[in-house]
Amino acid sequence: MQQSLTLANGETISYLLERRPRRTVGLKITENGLVVHAPKRIFAFQLNQLLQEKSGWILNKLNARQENLHPVFVWQDGAELLYFGQKIALKKDLTLINKSVFVQQNQLVVPIKPAMLEAQLKRKVVMWYQAQALQDFGRRLEVFANQLGVATPPLTLSNAKSRWGSCNSRGEVRLNWRLLQAPPHIINCGAGWFCGFVCARHLFAKFT
Repeated sequence: MQQSLTLANGETISYLLERRPRRTVGLKITENGLVVHAPKRIFAFQLNQLLQEKSGWILNKLNARQENLHPVFVWQDGAELLYFGQKIALKKDLTLINKSVFVQQNQLVVPIKPAMLEAQLKRKVVMWYQAQALQDFGRRLEVFANQLGVATPPLTLSNAKSRWGSCNSRGEVRLNWRLLQAPPHIINCGAGWFCGFVCARHLFAKFT
């Protein structure tokens, strides 16, 4: 239930109130703002008093969240993208409809149709990144595996928001396709670390 809190200075804070079978009030700052988890039996004036007491903490967290928000990316000509740590500009091209996406003179040229939606353009660019990442990461894993004397681990791509990669108990490596936006030495760190994990697994299995 959407609610609002008026502070002593006249400022108003909107928040989402969720009543739950609990004994205490919980406060959480999400990407959408303040969320309050309150006991089902708490009175409105009690909740309001508690929120007033915590208003300093709430305002600090909301301000920090606002400062950390990234501007919305607009898929338009000239928009900046990253490729191996270098800036490239998005270039939409209506004359190359049946061509594939390619890099030319610090531009990512994306052939489009006149009525192509922004979501379709984004998908086309992401698919290009993923295809390049699969090829590049696979090559790096193969090099590291040869140096470590182990078989090249199977590779899949990840779309995680806050994790660069992972390696499971079967020795399968998952790397985030967004790593392709980082400088080569950072990509090597990611690929090398997970390949080393696979090597350690092989050694552990060999001596146990």
